[in-house]
Amino acid sequence: MTFTKDGHIVPARWVPTLYFAEGLPFYAVGLMALIFYQRVGVSNEVIALTTSLLGLPWSLKPLWSPFLEMYKSRKFFVVCFEFLGGLSLALLALCLPLPGYFRYSIALFSVAGFCSSSHDIVADGLYIASLSSKQQAAFAGWQGGFYNVARFFAQGGLIILAGFLEARMPVVRAWMIIFGGVGLILVLLAFYHVRVLPPGSEVRSAQSLRQVASTYWDVVVRFFRKPNIYLLLVFIFLYRAGEGQLVKIGPLFLKSARLDHGLGLTTAQFGTIYGTLGTAAFIAGTVLGGYFTSWLGLKRAIIPLIVIMNLPNAAYVYLSAAMPGNYAAISAALGIEMFGYGFGFVGVILLMMQEIAPGKYQAAHYAFANSLMNLGLIIPGAASGYIAKWLGYQKFFVWVLISAIPALVMARFIPIGQAERRNNDEAPPVADQSETRIHTNASR
Repeated sequence: MTFTKDGHIVPARWVPTLYFAEGLPFYAVGLMALIFYQRVGVSNEVIALTTSLLGLPWSLKPLWSPFLEMYKSRKFFVVCFEFLGGLSLALLALCLPLPGYFRYSIALFSVAGFCSSSHDIVADGLYIASLSSKQQAAFAGWQGGFYNVARFFAQGGLIILAGFLEARMPVVRAWMIIFGGVGLILVLLAFYHVRVLPPGSEVRSAQSLRQVASTYWDVVVRFFRKPNIYLLLVFIFLYRAGEGQLVKIGPLFLKSARLDHGLGLTTAQFGTIYGTLGTAAFIAGTVLGGYFTSWLGLKRAIIPLIVIMNLPNAAYVYLSAAMPGNYAAISAALGIEMFGYGFGFVGVILLMMQEIAPGKYQAAHYAFANSLMNLGLIIPGAASGYIAKWLGYQKFFVWVLISAIPALVMARFIPIGQAERRNNDEAPPVADQSETRIHTNASR
């Protein structure tokens, strides 16, 4: 192996695998669970509710993140969470043939979600602590790149493989192989990271539980004293209200049989569209959305971003009305929708970075805002199954378009460009060891 001057293995050996391990369980819990439950006959309303609630660990992780800074090393926690997350998914695979599989699988998905969200915290902390500023910049692209490799692998490769296996064996056995394989990959990555990861430890600013609690309370108080914070949080919550519903019901509509007013895509077809073309369109949208916002400025770009994010959701209205059997037409419609989603998603991220994060605890406050933003996905998503059952697919997708209107109206009134005028006592220090950087996860 190649080593750096300080005796650690070069980052190119561990940064890609670290962020692949960060993304893989997120997509296993976020989308693969949804498709599995649909394939074994669980109702749409139960799927939407339970899989939405499985996203809670990513919203609540700031509650326990300070305590992961107190003990052992970041490497220790990275390896532990990878191993435990992989073990939980392997156990989940074994419980699928059991009569009470649903309750067991929900419990084990919850464990995997807790391990994955906690892994986000320590993995990002290890990256920051182990690399110089120059190295952090050099490997920033590797972070997002291999996180999206995990997305392609899970939403594309593994779901396509699941479709291939479903054609040759019972559905439950096919998904046992899929979830067991994901668990095995995470366990193997844990063993690999025992060898290659740097320790990721440094002198901590808080050495006791009391000091951590005191700092944490100061972080919370300063967060809710920020100018216009409640207005901004309401806007962030509403920004993704339509998406939070679509992300749960859209895949179920695509997979439902035509007799049930769905498009009847096979698992392999779904994986090809959603995991490959859809992911590529999303990435292209985020890149162009970033350039668009940089060119126009967030204040002037925010309304176009909301429109571009939500208007392509009309693709689902078209699909549910026309019910095309043409695979190319379905792929094109979903590609447009995912491009628009990626394009508009940039707006809410920049809003949190520029209007909420600035201050003494910049990274921690961004993490708080990001976690509260995710509630804007979880709460609408939890109710979406019942709304879709009541309205039917076509009217539901019209409702999703209507759900974007409150954010569009608020966009005319929210204060943007206030951060530079805040008091100097909230200016961020050169280095603040109490901050916790949280990786932002895309929802699809």
